[in-house]
Amino acid sequence: MDQDTAKVLSFFSLFLLVFPSSYSNSTLEKLIECLSQNSASDILYTQSNTSYSSLLQSPIQNLRFTTPSTPKPLAIITPLIYSHVQATVTCCRQQGLQITTRSGGHSYEGLSSTSNFPFVILDLVNIRSISIDVENSIAWVQSGATVGELYYWIAKKSPVHGFPAGICPTVGVGGHFSGGGFGTILRKYGLAADHVIDAHIVDVNGRVLDRESMGEDLFWAIRGGGGASFGVILAWKIELVHVPPVVTVFNFAKTLEQGATKLVHTWQYVAHKLDENLFIRVVIEVVGEGKNRIIKATFNSLFLGEVDQLMEVMKSSFPELGLGRKDCTEMSWIESVLYFSVYLKGETLDTLRDRVPEPKSFFKATSDYVTEPVTEIGLEELWKWCLEGETPIVIMEPCGGKLNYISESEIPYPHRKGNLYNIQYLVKWEDEEIGESRINWIGKVYENMAPYVSKNPRSAYLNYRDLDFGTNGSGVGETNSNYSQAMLWGCKYFKGNFRRLAMVKGEVDPNNFFSFEQSIPPLIYSVEPPNWDGLSYMGAAAL
Repeated sequence: MDQDTAKVLSFFSLFLLVFPSSYSNSTLEKLIECLSQNSASDILYTQSNTSYSSLLQSPIQNLRFTTPSTPKPLAIITPLIYSHVQATVTCCRQQGLQITTRSGGHSYEGLSSTSNFPFVILDLVNIRSISIDVENSIAWVQSGATVGELYYWIAKKSPVHGFPAGICPTVGVGGHFSGGGFGTILRKYGLAADHVIDAHIVDVNGRVLDRESMGEDLFWAIRGGGGASFGVILAWKIELVHVPPVVTVFNFAKTLEQGATKLVHTWQYVAHKLDENLFIRVVIEVVGEGKNRIIKATFNSLFLGEVDQLMEVMKSSFPELGLGRKDCTEMSWIESVLYFSVYLKGETLDTLRDRVPEPKSFFKATSDYVTEPVTEIGLEELWKWCLEGETPIVIMEPCGGKLNYISESEIPYPHRKGNLYNIQYLVKWEDEEIGESRINWIGKVYENMAPYVSKNPRSAYLNYRDLDFGTNGSGVGETNSNYSQAMLWGCKYFKGNFRRLAMVKGEVDPNNFFSFEQSIPPLIYSVEPPNWDGLSYMGAAAL
């Protein structure tokens, strides 16, 4: 072992673990030798450590993945510096252990916290520095930071700078950016991933690469293609965007008796065409109890401007809503972050910096994109299905604006021009034992919505990941993760970009070390390809 490698590995300590029977004593000894050059128990936690359980479960947002039957990691590593990450990749690769990288713990399907194969969690909670350069409108943000922390520190530096990422402030930057990342200003500025201009990643060989050294193909892939398939993304260089000193928000609710169906039907025709400074989403919920349960549609909006300007836009573009000045509130952009988070509404901005957690629940979700307006009859069917559920939420988020002017192959996120809006179907529950009926409801609604949503492929958003679309064999180097099988879910998330993603994977991780239930499979060409089309290839199953 050379001195540099020894120095890297010296930060780790691994204590005796109870491995599955497939792991021999010699394998365990090799792993201990690799990671235990010098003791550093403050960054590595095993199941015998008193902090293990809280460190494992505290970040997990979906309680479905905190049950006693949920597979647990052999160890949790919380690196402090890049070399800790490099050593983790090197040692786990040597011993055939899967790495599950966690930046925030919000994976809808628990993919940042569990696995069906022997694994360790690489928790980036301490890799979370943020550096803001207002003069040049750029920032470096490490993957363990949350979206809320990023917003907070931008606002501390400037009241007229922001960033087009998501609504939930506790989502980790690493997963969010690598899946695309959209929020309330996507119609003005597009996605978070559209504004990434550099990155640092640890590859399968344990090297730290930036944009220049990783190459444009890999840089393309990690901006919307799901970074965990390609390596461990450590940090992102991003372009900040301009926000006005004053923005305007509103929540405007209507029941079916108050004309909600017609309003939602009209919204489908106008929301994607509105002034790009205006974002209006629709949140469908069931309220009331027993026979008094009814559908409520809330029009939830951010306008990048003052209320007088908003009134002019609404009068000319969506007068049917009947919005008045009294329904609107002016505030700063950073205050709107708290407003949209709901659970932080009325709290101080420090809650963003302090990563105050949101309430947890068991939940299941999936998604669609809509390319043609759903008829009123179709909407009424959806309302009926919602009333058959217990605690359903349907969120419709508009497209259009900036998204129309970016090619669907510019980055892996393909859902651009031609999409009216995204739908997220979500159901929550508090008692683990009733989960099956809630999950079945989601499946039924998803099946029933097929005539009304995008087709060939039926599209979905990666950050609302759904394993019911299909999974790989997902052990380290698992050869069952073949390209044809993965197309079942890959084309939903990436459309025509899935093939290029698999080709990039084949170049940078041909043995499929960075693998999980829906990781990109390596697509290996049998000959050196002169271009992207019309070439013979073999999938990962042929490796």
